[in-house]
Amino acid sequence: MTRLDFLVPGRLDQITGGYLFDRRIVEGLRASGRTVVVHELAGSHPTADRLAADAVAAALAALPAESAAVLDGMVLPAAAACLKREAARLRLVAFVHHPLALETGLSAAESAQLAALERDLLPLLRGAICPSPATAEALIAYGVAPSRVAVVPPGTGHGTSPGDRDAPTGPVRLLTVATLTPRKGHLVLASALAAIADLDWRWHCIGSTDRDPATTAALRDFLAHENLADRVTLAGEFPPDDVATAYHAANCFVLPSFHEGYGMAFAEALAHGLPIVACRAGAVPDLVPDSAGILVPPGDVAALADALRRVIADPALRGRLAAGAAACGAALPDWPDSVARWAAAFDRLVAGPAR
Repeated sequence: MTRLDFLVPGRLDQITGGYLFDRRIVEGLRASGRTVVVHELAGSHPTADRLAADAVAAALAALPAESAAVLDGMVLPAAAACLKREAARLRLVAFVHHPLALETGLSAAESAQLAALERDLLPLLRGAICPSPATAEALIAYGVAPSRVAVVPPGTGHGTSPGDRDAPTGPVRLLTVATLTPRKGHLVLASALAAIADLDWRWHCIGSTDRDPATTAALRDFLAHENLADRVTLAGEFPPDDVATAYHAANCFVLPSFHEGYGMAFAEALAHGLPIVACRAGAVPDLVPDSAGILVPPGDVAALADALRRVIADPALRGRLAAGAAACGAALPDWPDSVARWAAAFDRLVAGPAR
């Protein structure tokens, strides 16, 4: 199969883990000789502007019968009105980075509505590709047959080993790479850092400050109130190729997400041999072993502060965790491997029978 159509909400060049994964797959498939037609649909994430249902319906209706296409999971809610019809006419596969219903910050009603939509829509498709066993389990719980779920982790770049990193001098440099949204737990981390203000640390935070202005404003207000603003850099988005420099300069990666469908930033931290402090949430425990990091319950400020105190105050512990991270990162797939596995999974699923 040489052609597929790829439907995404908004522009493909957005800098988030999900869009980066989408873009890497598209670029890799094209490099292998396939024709990939990307449909950048009006709208954005379902917790922000609603994706226009008519744009999704028009894009699918324009495809010839039996066409093979992939829907980014964020497209699904807008496809509710047309998906049953189009799934019978086309060979459709979902690319689900994590269930939308698990997004932090939704009301109970919004979460229930998204869960109901995903439960109704996902089983209509030929199958779904997802990045982790944890996300696969969530899709199977929605009623997708296990044989129609494929797990394909994203690739990682070439990092640096702990021995390549300069010996730390001065404050311990903490790095977070994540868009500022409620799910990523920035305010939880800021609260934990306030509890260990007696230690010498600096927090460098890379990620969009514009996607969720309320989260950014709350974080800035908290940092100002706790007199931490001069120890924290909210750097905004970096081009993907520039983030490697930040990984190399850091002493520890910290990201207390409430849920991760995979966690590409964690994988990059491992590939760079960075010790990790994070939460036992979603796919994170499968990705970050005890040898590479310390995981605490989601939202537990006291436990997070204790873990950070241990890592910041104990260079030997940081060294052991860094060695464990480098060993784990060396075993992660690279992008050519990930693209090849994704293509094989897609071909297998679209060749299967319609529901």
